Amino acid sequence: MRHRNKKQKLGRSPEQRKATLSSLASAVILKERIFTTEIKAKKLKPFLEKAISRARKNTVANRRILLKTFPPRIADKLIKIIGPRYAAQAGGYTRIIKYNVRKADGAQMVLMELVK
Repeated sequence: MRHRNKKQKLGRSPEQRKATLSSLASAVILKERIFTTEIKAKKLKPFLEKAISRARKNTVANRRILLKTFPPRIADKLIKIIGPRYAAQAGGYTRIIKYNVRKADGAQMVLMELVK
C-alpha cells in the first residue's frame, strides 16, 4: 500500500531527479514555454515557482541560492528579467495546459509556460 507516499520518483535516483528538474526549469526560464509530460510538469511547478519567488528580491543571499541550482546565465535572467516581471504578483507564475497524448507510450503531454 502506498499510504502517505507522496513523492514521485520519476524513475530516477535523487541526484538525477534534481538534475532533471533543474534542466527543465532552465528550459522554461530560457524559452518561457516547453512541452513535457504531465507528471514532470506537476513536479516542476513548485520547484520553479519557489525559484521565481526568490528572484523577485535581488539580494546577495538570493542570488547565491539561485546560483547553487542554476547556471549563471539562467540565474541572471531570473533575477534581471523574470523576477521584476512578477514583483507585484503573489504567486501563480506558471501555467500547465494539457496538450495531447504521446503516441509512443501514451504519456499525457502538456504545455508548461510562464504566465505573462
